[in-house]
Amino acid sequence: MDDVVPGRRRMRAWVIMGVAVLVIGLSLASRSLLADDRSRIESVLKTTCAGCHRLEGAPASRLEKKAPDLIGVGSKFKHEWLVGWLAGKEPPVYTSGYRWDQPEARQPHMALPQAEAEAMAEYLETNLTDPKIKPGAIDMATFSKQEAAFGEAIFKEHACIGCHQIQEGGKTVGGLQSTSLANAGRRLKADWIYRFNSNPPDYVPHSGEFVGDVSELGLRYVTGFIATRGWDDFPYYEPWTSEPFGHPNVDRGKVIYKEYCAQCHGAAGKGDGPAAPGLNPKPAVHANMAFDKLPTEYLYNVIYYGGRSVGKAATMPYWGLTIGQQGVADVIAYLRETFKGGEAVTQAPAGDGALGVCPQPRNTQKAPEQFLSMTNPVPASPQAVKAGKLLFQETAKPLACMNCHGGKGDGAGVMGMAFQPPPRNFTCGQTMKHLSDGQLFWVIKNGSPGTGMMAFGNLSDDEVWQLIHYIRSLAKP
Repeated sequence: MDDVVPGRRRMRAWVIMGVAVLVIGLSLASRSLLADDRSRIESVLKTTCAGCHRLEGAPASRLEKKAPDLIGVGSKFKHEWLVGWLAGKEPPVYTSGYRWDQPEARQPHMALPQAEAEAMAEYLETNLTDPKIKPGAIDMATFSKQEAAFGEAIFKEHACIGCHQIQEGGKTVGGLQSTSLANAGRRLKADWIYRFNSNPPDYVPHSGEFVGDVSELGLRYVTGFIATRGWDDFPYYEPWTSEPFGHPNVDRGKVIYKEYCAQCHGAAGKGDGPAAPGLNPKPAVHANMAFDKLPTEYLYNVIYYGGRSVGKAATMPYWGLTIGQQGVADVIAYLRETFKGGEAVTQAPAGDGALGVCPQPRNTQKAPEQFLSMTNPVPASPQAVKAGKLLFQETAKPLACMNCHGGKGDGAGVMGMAFQPPPRNFTCGQTMKHLSDGQLFWVIKNGSPGTGMMAFGNLSDDEVWQLIHYIRSLAKP
């Protein structure tokens, strides 16, 4: 036995040495393969890709080039999309071709086998990076759905949609002469979008690119909006679930209310602050609202982002930059602790009708003529009414209708108590029979100036028509 054990030890040693040699050999072979790949990729880039795409040089006009630059491309595209594009699996990025000044038949792009596409993508991401890109320039982990809504507004107000296409209501809309952004969230890295948006001529001067007059915050909004297009399951941040909301302080909230909110809403929340006489619509009467029954998301948005964020009057400022997340958490805690609702409702001004009365005289702004002639194109059916009911009672954003108009549609909702004039009483047949479908459609989409009625522009046309079917079902003779 003594002679056998040393032999086993020697055999084990040789096995270990053999494995080590094999590993080293495989490693050297792998390095040789990578070197061969690199050489082959560089050859393809210089002999094939460079025929259309520039690999180096100063920024130049699109009107002087055949195709987009590959300069800095490794910082621009997401890996999965880039591999798919190189393998010929992605649709064209430019709807009308790269050179909008010279419409011509689109030339098919070369397609690589999957393995070669992976190797090419890795090479581009490693070797053709853009030093202008600052990693983490935009923190998408804290990008909210409300910020995306602001970004969409900027995208349209600053004419980005005049050149770039996006998806809207299931349809592709926008200009055709530049890159489509309908699936930009799958294609482009957010930090690259941020840098490009900062000054597009840094990349494509004298090519029709537009420099927008937006603030740093606006740049974040529009960049995040673009970076989430086509990213259907993007995990939007919900700031009202953040750390400050885990320990709100009512006493701090009381101080904030006195310093900021009371100037419009009054020291006791009766809507009688010193600014109130000059405001239209009048500030909400907090004393009549049961804040504990309102969604935290809505309260956060209207306080942090202001009235415009929920389709209400811009006279309600966006306080987030002033009081911060903790301040918003504290003032919401104060509102919920202090105002429980139940006080007598102040009578509405003459001619506007009190809460829930029927008939309900109002001086609502008349819709434009083209709306007044509209009739509901969605066929009346139990299914349409049911869909409208779900929106009214639960799912409409920024806030379900029942919060103002009441669960029965009589205008006696939790928030309805706070508004002057009071919300519509949809159960009043005498009033509803004089409101055309088009008038209701326009008010729902755009809000009602001078009232507490917010705009629901985010609802699709079909959803609004379903909502109108449900609203009409509430009317009593």
